[in-house]
This record gives sequence, C-alpha cells and structure tokens, in this order.
Amino acid sequence: MNTKVTARHFEITSDLKDLAQQNFDDLQRFFDNIISCDLTLDVERHRKLAELQVQVYGQTLRATGESDNMNVSIESAFDKVKGQLKKYKGKLKQRNPKEISNAQSDASKPDTDDEGVDY
Repeated sequence: MNTKVTARHFEITSDLKDLAQQNFDDLQRFFDNIISCDLTLDVERHRKLAELQVQVYGQTLRATGESDNMNVSIESAFDKVKGQLKKYKGKLKQRNPKEISNAQSDASKPDTDDEGVDY
C-alpha cells in the first residue's frame, strides 16, 4: 500500500505523521487490497481539514473530517473511510462469495512447487 501525507498552509509535525501512519495500518485490518492512501491536511483560519482518498480495485473512497483540532479531523476522516471499506467489502462478498473464500484459502496455503518430486 502506498501512503502519502500532504500538508497545506502549515508544517506537518511528527505527531501528526505518526497518527496518520497508525490509522493507515488500521485500514489494512479492514481490507487487505488497498492500493494507495492519500491524506491531505489543510488549515483555513480556525478550521482544520483532513481529506482522505483510498484507492481500492475499481473504486476510490473519499472522506473529509473538519474540526478545530487536527487530530480529531484525522480520526473523523479515517472513521468514515473505515465504514466505507466495510460496506465495499460486504458488497464484494455478496457478488462473489465463492471467489473471495477461495482467494482467502489460497492465500493461507503456502506456495510450494512439489510437482515431479519423489519422496
């Protein structure tokens, strides 16, 4: 998963980067096939905005969070995307339940090439 954090109109701190990275890791728990995540942080007078775009196969999920505190804005945006990811995953399961279960079972099996090997 490619991650990118951008700050507009202010310098980003290491605390905000760490918070964003923790939330990126949490998104991986909800859905494994995330292609990229872009977080844009913006300050407009007293408003703190966090805009999150998550790209998955065939979809781009977007959410924004707005408050007086940047940490709250980031958490809000990530919470909204988590809900969207849950809904997207549910739709995928409804469309192709056999393919998803097969993909999960194939992922759990180790890749070994034992063809033509005599024991």
